[in-house]
Amino acid sequence: MVDAAWVRERLGALVLADVRWFLDGRSGRDAYRAGHLPGAVWVDVDTVLSAPADEVEGRHPLPDPEDFARALGALSVGDGTTVVAYDADGGAYAARLVWLLRSTGRPAALLDGGLAAWEGERETGDVTPVPAVLTPVDWPRDLLRTADEVASGEAVVLDARAADRYSGAAVLPSDKASGHVPGARSAPWAGNLAPDGSFHTPERLRERFRALGVEEGTGVVVYCGSGVTACHDLLALERAGVTGAALYPGSWSAWSADPSRPVATGQEPG
Repeated sequence: MVDAAWVRERLGALVLADVRWFLDGRSGRDAYRAGHLPGAVWVDVDTVLSAPADEVEGRHPLPDPEDFARALGALSVGDGTTVVAYDADGGAYAARLVWLLRSTGRPAALLDGGLAAWEGERETGDVTPVPAVLTPVDWPRDLLRTADEVASGEAVVLDARAADRYSGAAVLPSDKASGHVPGARSAPWAGNLAPDGSFHTPERLRERFRALGVEEGTGVVVYCGSGVTACHDLLALERAGVTGAALYPGSWSAWSADPSRPVATGQEPG
């Protein structure tokens, strides 16, 4: 995490990435054009940070590494570029870009507090990127888990969705079933944030994850609806000092689409 003062001191020396995206279908790009941080480029969750939706792989599969590198290169992100990402939701969507970059050894951080933390001027319209070369890097297998690995019981499984989606009380029309992976523990991404939208301290986050059965050295897998907001929990775990936590990329969109997978409901792990 970096704060707005840190970003302001380095304007022009890093790439600012506006990753606004809305679950209700509003246009993130339109929001970006209406006002964004100076020089920021807009990064689309659906086309840059994800491959096309797939019945087996879920709504937001990981993008092909070459496609990912090409798309970010076109947005001024090159080898050695430091990226600071933000959105209007406390990092819920920007976390996907930051985690993808950090997982492949590239320098990236969230603007703590997101757009609301920026008190300075905003630009409107589109920014014309300066193309750069970003070398493709394969996604690290040790930081990814398959559905079978999630079901193995060998790690603490955290569900980063809102509690009512975890319990099955709330249903997305795109989901084939409602509920959670049996044994998964509810860890909504919003619980990582203080009331002002900034991340809790590392100490507070350690307490949060300890209550969910996570300590340093514990195997952890995180999922959400489609592998996007799970990255918020992954960054919070890193902030808390927990290393090696893995992402289940298909998340609930892939799990619930497979009729052979069991589904649990209610507020407690099934």
